[in-house]
Amino acid sequence: MDIKNNILETIGNTPLIRLNTITKGLPCMVTAKVEYFNPGNSIKDRMALKMIEVAEKEGKLKPGGTIIECTSGNTGMGLALAASVKGYKCIFTSTDKQSKEKFDILKAVGAEVIVCPTNVEPDDPKSYYSVAKRLAKEIPDAFLCNQYDNLANRVAHYETTGPEIWEQTNGKITHLVCTAGTGGTVTGTAMYLKEKNPGIKIWAIDAYGSLLTKYFRTGEIDMEEVHPYISEGFGEDFVPANFDMSVIDHFEQVTDKDGALMARRLAKEEGLFCGYSAGSCLQGLLQLKESLQKDDLVVCILHDHGSRYIGKVYNDQWMLERGFLEVKTFKDIISGKGNQPIVTVKPTQTVADAFELMKKYDIENIPVLKDGMPEGSVSESGLFSKMFAAPGIKDQEVHTVMEPPYPLVAYDTPVERLGKLINKDNGAILSRDEAGDLHIITKYDIIQSLTKH
Repeated sequence: MDIKNNILETIGNTPLIRLNTITKGLPCMVTAKVEYFNPGNSIKDRMALKMIEVAEKEGKLKPGGTIIECTSGNTGMGLALAASVKGYKCIFTSTDKQSKEKFDILKAVGAEVIVCPTNVEPDDPKSYYSVAKRLAKEIPDAFLCNQYDNLANRVAHYETTGPEIWEQTNGKITHLVCTAGTGGTVTGTAMYLKEKNPGIKIWAIDAYGSLLTKYFRTGEIDMEEVHPYISEGFGEDFVPANFDMSVIDHFEQVTDKDGALMARRLAKEEGLFCGYSAGSCLQGLLQLKESLQKDDLVVCILHDHGSRYIGKVYNDQWMLERGFLEVKTFKDIISGKGNQPIVTVKPTQTVADAFELMKKYDIENIPVLKDGMPEGSVSESGLFSKMFAAPGIKDQEVHTVMEPPYPLVAYDTPVERLGKLINKDNGAILSRDEAGDLHIITKYDIIQSLTKH
């Protein structure tokens, strides 16, 4: 019988899958080492287990102890799985830019998660690095894994990821493409592959806002390179000890937008539902396609599963709010606004009521509804002009002063047509969604949606 003793024995031996659609224009075969087949759904399971095993061997982690780590989520998942099998407690610190799904998953497997601010220096007492170090000192029998500087991280990939790729390609791999964060995956895998064939090219993919690329090129740690970015799971604002830049041939930076869009393409076109770094990895490869030749065999490491990015990369509203998706229709504009409830008045309400709503919600246009149907409209400019002509108008009912109803269009009406419907006499447009709920957009909504970056 083939029965595993526990979940940890299922780590590794992930499949190598050929990409067929997105890479169609490339001259060579491109494959993906799909790491979400690990039990924790990411490549971090490999190094998490290795760090614990080394700590146990060295006597740094004792029975019943507490594992502490600063993690973007995936390392925490690997550590939590190992901790549940081995009987340890877990406390993880992370940053507020990580997806809520990651935190929920960590809590589901028994970990305590402390969320820290992203936009602080690594040595700031509030950073997730500093908080983890403080907890490790304060809690008895605690062990800080420190995936950034713990060389067991890269050893895990030297011992498993590299050999698997070598065997799966029969030693024919010519290029390894991998996002770079802690440095463990790219360095450990590269060290093994370079020993087998020094001619293999190692391409590390980085985020704009990370200092790793400039450090690789110049040897200079330039904090001016560091600025907030949205990409998750790779890029750094310092250089972890796991890096050995001598085994890396090139660093390539990818924008937040391009990485997110490519992740969505991987899911739709290749059936690979992966995380943010996977999209960035493949985007980085496409940016370097001119360096590829006919007989090359490329391996891209796809680090984790897309389920941890449902609220971000795979959420249209989140993508639209950041200008990552092109705004094409009425529906897109509403999604980008966050589906805010529409403010309306009844024909029998007073003009004073309408003014109060405009003031409360800071809006200029309000539809007048009777039994849920558009009956008319009131606008700030229209009411303002009428106030001068008849000062007592504020006590009148809205139906006595309302303007014509706003146009009602289909929910998928293109933005180009919407722009033509709004003019000085008509300040807004209405539409009903698939559930029949009414929505409104104004000229300011259209302008804002088209000028987002």
